[in-house]
Amino acid sequence: MDIFLLIIGFLFALLGIIGSFLPVLPGPFTSWIGLLLLHLTNIVPLNWTFLGITLAISIIIWLIDYFIPAMGTKKFGGTRYGVIGTMVGLIIGILFLGPFGIIIGPFAGAFIGELIKDANNTKKALKAAFGSFIGFLTSAFIKFVAAVVFTSFYISIFWEYRSLFF
Repeated sequence: MDIFLLIIGFLFALLGIIGSFLPVLPGPFTSWIGLLLLHLTNIVPLNWTFLGITLAISIIIWLIDYFIPAMGTKKFGGTRYGVIGTMVGLIIGILFLGPFGIIIGPFAGAFIGELIKDANNTKKALKAAFGSFIGFLTSAFIKFVAAVVFTSFYISIFWEYRSLFF
């Protein structure tokens, strides 16, 4: 059973890295599940503090993932209309466009929101929409780093107890 948990846990850790770029999978949380499965083996002792801290980090990253595109919009000169458009676009994009909606939705939402505010200022609307895209890239990068760190923890912990597995 331990070998099964070891293999499935490692697959979850790798899936978390892939999930950093796919909106259907919460990357760091998926990698965290891999860490949990590793700690559920009879060989690796449970470390509730470690698991609690890494879980908290994965949840925080999951939550801020929804706000970073809006922050990017604001940083690139978007108004409240653009920020609201980003959030609405994210939700609508995910619902109707699936995985591509997480990129297209915030961009289109920020653009439309800024055009609602000032229909004559397409340049400003495009700049705010670009900020939304930069926010998406930033978010993906943060999730990727966290998932890679969690996978590194997985490999490090496994390496420490490798002789007991085989």
